[in-house]
Amino acid sequence: MKADGGSGKITLMMKIAIIDYGLGNLRSVIRGLEKAGANAIITSQEDEIAAADGLVLPGVGAFHEGMDQLGTLKNTVIEATRDVPLLGICLGMQMLMDTSEEHGIHRGLGLVPGHVKRFPRGSGQKVPHMGWNSLFIERADNPLFAGFGREEYVYFVHSFYAETIPEYTLTTTEYICPFASSVGRDNAFGVQFHPEKSGAIGLRLLKNFIGMV
Repeated sequence: MKADGGSGKITLMMKIAIIDYGLGNLRSVIRGLEKAGANAIITSQEDEIAAADGLVLPGVGAFHEGMDQLGTLKNTVIEATRDVPLLGICLGMQMLMDTSEEHGIHRGLGLVPGHVKRFPRGSGQKVPHMGWNSLFIERADNPLFAGFGREEYVYFVHSFYAETIPEYTLTTTEYICPFASSVGRDNAFGVQFHPEKSGAIGLRLLKNFIGMV
């Protein structure tokens, strides 16, 4: 809680929980959120996740490892997202989907309909897709991308991509094939790129997410 100026009123500061399930660049994510103005914590505690005003699911690694590591927190995350916004980053975005074909077929959280696929082979382009690339805004009305231009540049590192329908596709990117680089359904949002590594544009997205909390 914090005091509201000199009025003596006490207001509650919104808290964003960064979900710690053993995978992901948690420190860079919390630094990015704090720079954007968030009151953020890193936690693996079900009660703290359930009580948070917003959730961030980061992640780096294989899909099945992420889902296995999330373990019993899966139901907590799904239930909490009924009431508060969730932002999945990189692997965290992929885990929002129904399934992934990485190392066999594995089930995700099912918060955004769609599937995770490997980039097609034989294109002559390197996999993983690594570095800066264009972000084309498909749903300019979505508050996560308020203030964005039609095309922005953000930082990617990934070998698999999400495939979903236009209804849930917020942005697209072209690398080997067109893919959904951001997705959203109800309170669940995901970005394949790393906003915490994407300079001023990434910071704007994090601020927009905080404003949705």
